[in-house]
Amino acid sequence: MARLVLYFLLLEGCQDSFCLSSSEAQKEAAANDSTVFTRILDGLLDGYDNRLRPGLGENVTEIKTNIFVTSFGPVSDTEMEYTIDVFFRQSWKDERLCFKGPMEMLPLNNLLASNIWTPDTFFLNGKKSIAHNMTTPNKLLRLKDDGTLLYTMRLTISAECPMQLEDFPMDAHACPLKFGSYAYPVSEVVYTWTQGAAKSVVVAEEGSRLNQYHLVGQTAGTEDIHTSRGQYTVMMAHFYLKRKIGYFVIQTYMPCFMTVILSQVSFWLNRESVPARTVFGVTTVLTMTTLSISARNSLPKVAYATAMDWFIAVCYAFVFSALIEFATVNYFTKRSWAWDGKKAMEAQHPKKRDPMVLSKKPNNVCSAGVNYTTNLTKDVAISTISNTTSVQLRGSETKMVDPKKTYNSVSKIDKMSRIVFPVLFGTFNLVYWATYLNREPVVKGAVTST
Repeated sequence: MARLVLYFLLLEGCQDSFCLSSSEAQKEAAANDSTVFTRILDGLLDGYDNRLRPGLGENVTEIKTNIFVTSFGPVSDTEMEYTIDVFFRQSWKDERLCFKGPMEMLPLNNLLASNIWTPDTFFLNGKKSIAHNMTTPNKLLRLKDDGTLLYTMRLTISAECPMQLEDFPMDAHACPLKFGSYAYPVSEVVYTWTQGAAKSVVVAEEGSRLNQYHLVGQTAGTEDIHTSRGQYTVMMAHFYLKRKIGYFVIQTYMPCFMTVILSQVSFWLNRESVPARTVFGVTTVLTMTTLSISARNSLPKVAYATAMDWFIAVCYAFVFSALIEFATVNYFTKRSWAWDGKKAMEAQHPKKRDPMVLSKKPNNVCSAGVNYTTNLTKDVAISTISNTTSVQLRGSETKMVDPKKTYNSVSKIDKMSRIVFPVLFGTFNLVYWATYLNREPVVKGAVTST
């Protein structure tokens, strides 16, 4: 029994010593590997001139690129630019950095990038670019044993986006991102897409940061530009945007529509309601003026009319026409009053003389031919004459009032306007929305993947 216990104790001691020896061996191996890598890097950089491109004088340096978009937006219509956050990857082969070691790829620190040759890539349409440095420079460098390098950095770029706003707000745009070599022509440096143009530009699923646009897709391609220094390769990526119309329907189209309807309510008011109809006309005109000014504040000062400008202009014309219609009705109403009043006065003058004649004639008869009548009879005769006179005066007054009864009648112009204005405005809306919503917007500068 004692021998058995001693055997187990010896076995455990051997295992502990074996574990210690294996961990020490691993540490020694790691130290040896790090020493090997240090020697490799020192040997690679020994005599390396980062001022010279790979293959100088022998062959053209090929730069393979691809882009992963982490966030897209916002887009500024007034400045015609957009902001994009990307992982920009470049890969090239430098035979001067070939090595032999225990690993096929060396994960290197970004500090080594300053000691080797890197492409002089710049963004042609970039207004402002930021390389992120928090908490350390956001860069990645990998080196393969055959001298192939992978250089990745995180960038935030503000680039130009030319916009054609004739169809605004039912418009679509293609925002380009162009980059290439700043100093090397195609005879020295050539850019290509890593996985082909169709798969080299990828946007994250939740990378859109757009409130007014839909990011409907992206394409990539290349083009060559010719300058006095030679021919250069330019890489292009286009991001296709479709504007959301909901905001503008709520903020501009619906208020304009309701303002036009409000201006046509005045056709249903009496033509004598001058203050009410004046308020309707002036208020709606001022409202359309305010809406047209506010709609232009969110747009650049372009020299052509947009689709929204045409809609506002037509609505303004309808509102102003309603005000002119009221002025026309009021003008002809006053003329009819003057005409009817003149006829009434001409008809009134002879009737004013009749009571006097009637009142004088009975008095003369009574005084000349019937002197023996008593005062009671004379009073009765006078009261009878006065009654007949009042009846005749009331009759003349009623005849004067008859023309005024026609003043509250509806004008023929108002009757026509109640039908013509809504029909014309409805027809315009049908043509407008059918034209702009059904046609395919023209995207300037769009390219297909090549």
